[in-house]
Amino acid sequence: MTILGFRVLGPLEVAVDGQVVPLGGPKPRLLLAALLLQPNVVVSTELLIEVLWPSSAPRSAAANIRTYVHSLRKRLADHDPALGERIGSRASGYILKATPEEIDHIRFGELAARAQDALGRGDAGSALDLLDQAEALWRGEVLEGLPHDHGWGATVARLSELRLAVQEQRLRARIELGRTAEAVAELRGLVTEHPLREELWQQLILALRADGRTADAIEAYEAAEKVLAEELGTEPGPRLRELRASLVITPSATQDAVAAALTRPMAPVCQLPLDLPDFTGRDDVVGELVGLFRERREQGKPAIAVLSGAPGIGKSSVAIRVAHAVRDDFPDGQLHVDLAGTSSSPRPPMTVLAELLRALGVPDAGLPRDLPERAALLRSRLSTMRMCVVLDDAGSAAQVRPLLPGAGSCAVLITSRIRMPDLAGATPVDIELLPEAEAAALLEGIVGAERVAAEPECAAAILRHCGYLPLAIRVAGAKLTHRPGWTLRVLADRLRDERRRLDELRVGDLAVRASVTLSYDLLPMSAATAFRGLGGLGSVQFPGWVVAALLGREHGDDVLDVLVDAHLVELGGSDTTGEPRYRLHDLLRCYALELRAQDVPSKAHDATKRVLEGYLALAVEAADRLPIHFFGLYRDDTAAQPALPRGTERLIEDPAAWFAAERHTCVAAVSLAADLGFDALAWRLAAALAPYFDQRGHQDDWLHTHAVALAAARRSGEVRGEAIIQRNLGQIQLYQDSYAEALVAFEQSQLLFDKVGDAQGAAIALAGLGTVLRIKGEDTVALEHCHAALDQFSAAGDPHGEALARIAIGAVWLARRRFDEAERWFTEALEQSARIGDRHREAHALKRLAMLRQHQGDLAGAREWVDRAIALFNELGDDHCVGYANQNLGELYLHSGDLAHAQLLLVNSLSVHRRNGDRRSEAEVSQLLGELHEALSQPERSRTYSERALALWRELSARPQESALASRLQESAEASYNDSASA
Repeated sequence: MTILGFRVLGPLEVAVDGQVVPLGGPKPRLLLAALLLQPNVVVSTELLIEVLWPSSAPRSAAANIRTYVHSLRKRLADHDPALGERIGSRASGYILKATPEEIDHIRFGELAARAQDALGRGDAGSALDLLDQAEALWRGEVLEGLPHDHGWGATVARLSELRLAVQEQRLRARIELGRTAEAVAELRGLVTEHPLREELWQQLILALRADGRTADAIEAYEAAEKVLAEELGTEPGPRLRELRASLVITPSATQDAVAAALTRPMAPVCQLPLDLPDFTGRDDVVGELVGLFRERREQGKPAIAVLSGAPGIGKSSVAIRVAHAVRDDFPDGQLHVDLAGTSSSPRPPMTVLAELLRALGVPDAGLPRDLPERAALLRSRLSTMRMCVVLDDAGSAAQVRPLLPGAGSCAVLITSRIRMPDLAGATPVDIELLPEAEAAALLEGIVGAERVAAEPECAAAILRHCGYLPLAIRVAGAKLTHRPGWTLRVLADRLRDERRRLDELRVGDLAVRASVTLSYDLLPMSAATAFRGLGGLGSVQFPGWVVAALLGREHGDDVLDVLVDAHLVELGGSDTTGEPRYRLHDLLRCYALELRAQDVPSKAHDATKRVLEGYLALAVEAADRLPIHFFGLYRDDTAAQPALPRGTERLIEDPAAWFAAERHTCVAAVSLAADLGFDALAWRLAAALAPYFDQRGHQDDWLHTHAVALAAARRSGEVRGEAIIQRNLGQIQLYQDSYAEALVAFEQSQLLFDKVGDAQGAAIALAGLGTVLRIKGEDTVALEHCHAALDQFSAAGDPHGEALARIAIGAVWLARRRFDEAERWFTEALEQSARIGDRHREAHALKRLAMLRQHQGDLAGAREWVDRAIALFNELGDDHCVGYANQNLGELYLHSGDLAHAQLLLVNSLSVHRRNGDRRSEAEVSQLLGELHEALSQPERSRTYSERALALWRELSARPQESALASRLQESAEASYNDSASA
């Protein structure tokens, strides 16, 4: 039996048998969210339009909604045909049918009600179990990540309030069951999040009192009293005041504190190093830590923070700055110890404890002999003091754990190159790279404002080459300071070469390479191997599976965790598929490349090859899953395909999202494969990227990868590979109006396909030739090529190719103004596309029929056809074709007198054409915009657009278009002159 789950208590999700269903873009998700908030109720089309287009809905809104509903039904039906019927159509709108168990917010309400009944019966155990189940349904805020319609406000507020009530009931049940420690921990977080809710303060005080922590309960009351006074100007309610009256504390603690204070040294110790005079930026992190320490001091509790970051990031400098900033808050002294965690001999806790205790006045004769007793003595000493302790360069949590206070009001700053998730009670703080402005201020503070102002571009280049790493900037600044005769350009030029960069970033005992070596030397062998391999991939972001591929293992998460915790690999966030993305800082990558040069070359190449094969396998699989049937060849079925990397199947559930996330890395991988001599991998990966580049209009990437791929295919002697790449090059050259180059590419492709006996490939190339010849005005030869292509597609059993050939034949007849013949071919193409489920080709046929209706003067009919085409292109995510369809629709609005809509569509279309480098379409739209502004009586803007169009027609050697537009401009100029003369 299929298990279906709709989830709105967090990011919107639909799960079938535990597998998350990809829902498409924002519009289908918003539509589904609106239906889920009112399940089993008809939601009107008008309301859905308001949700999807809150400011201004397109005229095709209702048709678009039908398309989105169809898409959602199909995605559900792909898992189970019956699920497609869950979204029903009604005369006035749509309905989502589901049982209460299938929708998380309905299930949540039911569990909360049952728990309330159990509490009423006095059954706290059952109530807590139900409430835990209810709370577990929440994964974040309601419909997190989606823009909320104003009509959802009441529902969202009700769910949020009910969640808070459930949290309060859970805590009440825990207290009744004697689980006060758990309740206190959760209540601390809740009162921070909801400080004005007196019920939470009451429960916190009750829990603390039940746990025997009367002093803490009094502190909690005082905190509540302060918050209510400051925020609302009121005092606590009667129930809170009654609770305060019930709290009584003995004076013994105060007496003990006074006695301990009498034994303190008279002169507070201060061991802090110099606070750097040119310390720059970091205001946010310094402010955060200072605020944390002061807050915990007021609470009478120790504060522990772990500052971690990459080598040279400035962790120690931040710690010293913070320690100096809070000196007045910790008047009993400031201690500083270098733990040497990254050295070959980290200092043992036993030795460090002796140093700390001596600083606190304990003589050598009074030092306990074993570690537990020595650590206990330190805790005892610190418990009655207000001190700030800096533990610099910690190697592990085990090294610092015995050095920490257990009570009192001390603050501890720990710096480390590794994260310490196993250090309980510590606040982790990642020290990041300097923002560009702060990095520039640091360099300016070292070398002087005048030198930086004299060469701002070279200063910026130095910062880029330093990767905004503070240590590297300090080294670069020190070099410039001690070489006053150097210009900044000299250093910028010397840093440009990655192979010499680390050699340049060294002055005195400051060196980036030496700093990184300390971290690298601590790595286990597998992590060190992976680090070197990652350096060979170039300056790219990568997903986690890459580490496993480099190591030749099924899994590499454990190794990746080591590198991330050591701050040798950066976590750069998540991509559009939800997959974490990682990268190496540029200077760390330079260091990794230096080390990789010492590896056995064959092993290093094999590791990189496994990564490239993984990308090829994923790209081919993702291209197979794209909703658009690419008119071309993107895979070589005559060769064995590499297997998908283990655990990556889920990454390509949404293939367009995967391509978007990996586009830059894949483009770099094509060049990397060619550089390393993996020519077959280079051209095959480039070909696999073509369908996505076509869909999204990434024409620069398309040209670049295929130029590399063509050379690779020729070097490898793979005729079929060269044929595929030439065909794809012809397509992109056709898009960019390079007709001579496109003609050569298509001709070469056809010859090569014929050479290897691939009739289908040759037919695809023939169709491309026909299109080029039609645009060049050679209609007769174009028809011959298109019919030949149709015959070959039919013989090869390729109905998608047949549909495209029919559209191409119809386009020639349309160019000849033979409308009946054109309509027959377009209609046949439309019917065939619909029959085989090729929605992309169907949209192209619709667009061509719209153009036909426009030529026939049927503007209303043309708009209807092009509206349908745009809806399909939008559903398929084909931004490229949407631009062309918008051009057609804009022209129709222009000719029907709707100038406002025409201008919006044509301007948007012009932007797409310029981005794609399509000069012919840019000329057409510029000419239309010239006509539009002429109709708006804006002659200057009209002439600007028209002259741009004329220049483009001349560049394209389009004589008929150039002549017609030049004549129109001349007539317009003469008419304007005559009007001026008569005036």
